[in-house]
Amino acid sequence: MTPLIDSLLKPGAYPHATPAPRLIETHISWVILAGEFAYKIKKPLDLGFLDFSSLDKRRHFCDEEIRLNTRLAPDIYLGVVAVTGTPEDPHIEGAGAAIEWAVKMRAFPADATLDREAEITAEQIDAIADRIAAFHENIAIAPAESAYGAPESVIEPVEVNFAQLRKLLPLFDGETVKTLLDRLQAWSQAEGERLAAHFAARKANGDIRECHGDLHLGNIAWVDAKPLIFDALEFNPALRHIDVISEIAFLTMDLRHRGRPDLAWRLLNRYLEQTGAASGNCAGLAALPYYQVYRAMVRAKVAAIQASQAGADFAECLRYLNLADRLAHDRRPALVLMHGVSGAGKTWLSQHLLEQLGGIRLRSDVTRKRLFGLKPLQDSSADFSNTPDFSNTPGGIYTQAASARTLATLLDDARTALAAGFLTIVDATFIHRSWRAPFQALAEEMGIAWWIVAVEAPSDVLHARIEQRQQSGADASEAGLSVLASQLANLEPFIPEEDAHVLRLGSGWTAADAIAQLRAALNIQPYP
Repeated sequence: MTPLIDSLLKPGAYPHATPAPRLIETHISWVILAGEFAYKIKKPLDLGFLDFSSLDKRRHFCDEEIRLNTRLAPDIYLGVVAVTGTPEDPHIEGAGAAIEWAVKMRAFPADATLDREAEITAEQIDAIADRIAAFHENIAIAPAESAYGAPESVIEPVEVNFAQLRKLLPLFDGETVKTLLDRLQAWSQAEGERLAAHFAARKANGDIRECHGDLHLGNIAWVDAKPLIFDALEFNPALRHIDVISEIAFLTMDLRHRGRPDLAWRLLNRYLEQTGAASGNCAGLAALPYYQVYRAMVRAKVAAIQASQAGADFAECLRYLNLADRLAHDRRPALVLMHGVSGAGKTWLSQHLLEQLGGIRLRSDVTRKRLFGLKPLQDSSADFSNTPDFSNTPGGIYTQAASARTLATLLDDARTALAAGFLTIVDATFIHRSWRAPFQALAEEMGIAWWIVAVEAPSDVLHARIEQRQQSGADASEAGLSVLASQLANLEPFIPEEDAHVLRLGSGWTAADAIAQLRAALNIQPYP
């Protein structure tokens, strides 16, 4: 600790009541909790990937920190203030020349960050996914003439990160880590080359945006029953002008590191359902494992830097390296069709399947609404005359033409998700052979396993669920009792070629039963 930071832990350094200032230190900054406020001071470092070596540079990046973080936390980030006086007798917001600069923030409980939470809930994950989705759809797109998002700009930080990690290699003990690094670097280089055209297409589509850049659990707090996302990456614009799916890759990787793959899959799917053009929907999935591995390697580097600074062991770094290795070999494409009438429990069950088996879910109800400019919970019967796609569709979103568009889009998205290596769950009624056949043909064409999970429920249960769903307004489905009656009257039985691929869940089925059956059918092993 420096003399300045030591002196700032004295109450007299502040222009407001500060009973007992407290220090939180990271590898690149000091944060002092001082009563109602917190002050963040950047360490005078040049680590290659950041340069805080001069006072002017630290002032510039303090300004950038305010600009970037007021997008997500305007009530927390208050401004940049000068530290005046001397290192032995400093004054926050005092008179005279600045000897240092600090970002002034409204304090919130330090233990409110999700990396400190004993348990993260599904409701918290949903709220975070919704917040990020809205953020991504409204932030600036990287200028087309910039290098941001170009293949070489995506690949370069990955290569640099490996080089920086290798400089720390002598601090590791044994050959195992070197072998692991070699394997991960070879995989990353091969994937980067394979995905070059994908990166270029994402840039052209406007999916490179000025993101948060450092979105992990330690930078998300739960305050006043909602997510507070803070500490956006200010020190390197190239590291925040990224593909939006790279941002999600970081957070899903972090949840995997925490031992919660179920929440990682929940967050990814919720995010995809809530987004439109900003995510490219399934189009971004091809590079998700690449970005997840990169993010794990970045955290491995940070853990190594922290260990070297503290003289600690490198166990945390090694955990990230092992996670990166698992993420690099985590692809197991297969197709699952959920079958059953409205209210049978398909969506509820598919949520459990995607979380426990790991996969991407495509919901016909959500896809249909997206095609007409609607969010999942918007009512299609309301007046959306200002939505071009909707106003040009006589009869609304449930015509034969609208259904044909929905089917075609689901097929395209399924192909994209399967090609990216993901277990893909398509949630629709699939009561008609004309809807099932194209998906089965797709699986056969791609040479992957496919299954139909057939869900049933008693008539009184179906009616009760639909009535409750309509009253709550908390689901994308708009099927009412008349739609249910039509579905029941028009159920088309499976043909013999389908029977061998059907997992029938009779009365009394549970999610655990379905998970076990499908896990066995697809030979999916539990997550380590």
